[in-house]
Amino acid sequence: MRVRRISTALGSAAALALALTACGTADVGGDGDGDGGEGNGNGGGDTITIGVKYDQPGLGLLEGSAPVGFDVDVATYIAGELGYSPDQIQWEEAASANREAFLQQGTVDMVVATYSITDERRQVVDFAGPYYVAQQDILTQADNTDINGPDDLADKVLCSASGSRSANTIVDSEDEGGLGIDAELREAGNYSECLELLGNGTVDAVTTDNTILAGFAAQNPDQYRVVNAPFGEEQYGVGLPAGSTERCEEVNAAITKMWDEGKATEFLEAAFGDTDFSYEENVPELGACA
Repeated sequence: MRVRRISTALGSAAALALALTACGTADVGGDGDGDGGEGNGNGGGDTITIGVKYDQPGLGLLEGSAPVGFDVDVATYIAGELGYSPDQIQWEEAASANREAFLQQGTVDMVVATYSITDERRQVVDFAGPYYVAQQDILTQADNTDINGPDDLADKVLCSASGSRSANTIVDSEDEGGLGIDAELREAGNYSECLELLGNGTVDAVTTDNTILAGFAAQNPDQYRVVNAPFGEEQYGVGLPAGSTERCEEVNAAITKMWDEGKATEFLEAAFGDTDFSYEENVPELGACA
């Protein structure tokens, strides 16, 4: 497994801004020819609506009138392979707490929003992918030297976003698949709110995927520190409405092509290349479409 070097020192906010500018543009994507009816998946409509995050630097961040980031680039590429050109994509903000509801209600056609594949979520939605496998980590204030791994979170206040299971990985018992660490949980609406709580000292740490934390830390390197003690794994899937077996297979084909062509690594480099975040460069093992 080849990964880039891990360093606790993250790049500057200016460097990240350049990376964000480079990704998530209308020029990124597969071979959609603009008629919504060609490509691998026969798009079959004039537009496709995709849920992404709007508040996660490097992954899905609203800049001006459109989101940018790795997830946005992945979504644009997949849409292209399904027969949709970039100008046929309608973006919808998908917070962690509303991703299942958006798919169930038909608000979006798919979700590409650091959406970890879990058995619980599979009960109500389908997943293609994963298109990337992240790990969980911890973010603290830059001058905090007490927290250097999950065990140090005992008796600390821990923040996680509503709809995310990351904090449960810390506090749930080992029988429930967690680490059984006695931390006090504080739930916020999203990770931007968690960062505010961390900045003003209301919470001691934030935990979620290392990709998300790296983006936030790179924006504020003097204020926040990634502990850099990764654990577990988070398989980022493309969320689809339940019963989307055929579409799942089409998306998996697009993901495979994206990695085979080197586009996935290109998107990762655009999002994180100017930081010291160690992104994974191995092709993820795709799951079966039920």
